[in-house]
Amino acid sequence: MFEKILIANRGEIALRILRACREMGIQTVAVHSTADADSMHVRLADESVCIGPASARESYLNVPAILTAATITNADAIHPGLGFLAENADFAAMVEEHGFTFIGPTPEHIRLMGDKVQAKTEARRLGLPTVPDSDGAVATVEAALEAAARIGYPVLVKAAGGGGGRGMRVALDESQLRGAFSIARSEAKAFFSNDAVYLEKYLMRPRHIEVQVLADGQGGVVHLGERDCSIQRNHQKILEEALSPALNAEQREDIGRRVTDAIREIGYRGVGTIEFLYEEGAFYFIEMNTRLQVEHPISEMVTGIDLVREQIRVAAGATLGYGQDAVRLSGHAIECRINAEHPETFLPSPGRITEYHAPGGPGVRVDSHLFSGYVVPSNYDSLVAKLIVHGNTRNECLMRLRRALGEYAVGGIETNLPLHRRLLTNRDFLDGHYDVHWLERFMAAERGEA
Repeated sequence: MFEKILIANRGEIALRILRACREMGIQTVAVHSTADADSMHVRLADESVCIGPASARESYLNVPAILTAATITNADAIHPGLGFLAENADFAAMVEEHGFTFIGPTPEHIRLMGDKVQAKTEARRLGLPTVPDSDGAVATVEAALEAAARIGYPVLVKAAGGGGGRGMRVALDESQLRGAFSIARSEAKAFFSNDAVYLEKYLMRPRHIEVQVLADGQGGVVHLGERDCSIQRNHQKILEEALSPALNAEQREDIGRRVTDAIREIGYRGVGTIEFLYEEGAFYFIEMNTRLQVEHPISEMVTGIDLVREQIRVAAGATLGYGQDAVRLSGHAIECRINAEHPETFLPSPGRITEYHAPGGPGVRVDSHLFSGYVVPSNYDSLVAKLIVHGNTRNECLMRLRRALGEYAVGGIETNLPLHRRLLTNRDFLDGHYDVHWLERFMAAERGEA
């Protein structure tokens, strides 16, 4: 087992990894920017190294600085967390080349699944269902128009190397596709340094269903059920559930088996998430995330499996030591992403925390690096906390979540807590009747635009 792990990330996920290491008796190194010098994970780590100024490009994306920090602190391994360099195959390769263990998949698997076009091709080979698409990148608007005519409108133009909703545009007809193609390519170039885009069929009211997998790279593979991530705004997840209220046991078993078979065939190591769109009983593969997900706690809550601990174990060469039969799906869990932003305009709201009280009680978990007096910087993602609630049934979970949201207090900045509280009063949400476009319709109705 590793003696010392460098955590190449920040915020709540860095603290989450630190806690897992502490429970495993592993020392930790926190790297941080000047803006995060007072962050909780920096305070609690065994060692800390400042790797640059506030700009992420000059700190958390500064590969030479991270590798130097690992060298001078004699770290054994580097955990990339999520975001930043977590799915950067070149970084993973450099970590290994410099004599450290990368806590994640091999660079080859990150590269294979990092390009969405290549990933869909691989998914088809592995027998996973996919959305009808352009069968590769389209280089010209003429090629895009030809592909759209074959697929059928509406279509979605997507960045081949993108994520998080960037480089995505919907086109309902030929005239819209001309503009969407140009905009998507420009965004793809700006955000991912890769202007390749492809087309796929745009499903009108699908759900976003993802399957959490865990593999040891030695043939041991299990899935931890699915998560329903359909409550989204501009392709950004706001709230997630495990298990999905839309699936039955037979569908769950079938998609889980197909996913684990695929992961076993490619010899994958570490945690990963296979993401699907789901509509009218059919699944359509959209991508694989070769890293820990923000919403991983709800899978932990319904299975009792610590995914970060398992990541570290298999990276150190251990086998899982158990099979699918040992994975028990119990109860229901929901995660609310708490963002430092205005609950209606969604404008960022950095600043000093003047009051902080996290909810507690049975079945309530809060993953957050916030504390009274902490200054939320303006340089990074707005996620500041995750409220995770578990219950024996979905109804018990919803009641517990309503209670926990009522207890949660964050002063000094705006957050989206009021939005989550309003969701808990909506009958469609309470009944589980929603899709990936539902939240935007819900907010439009609140504004009187519906």
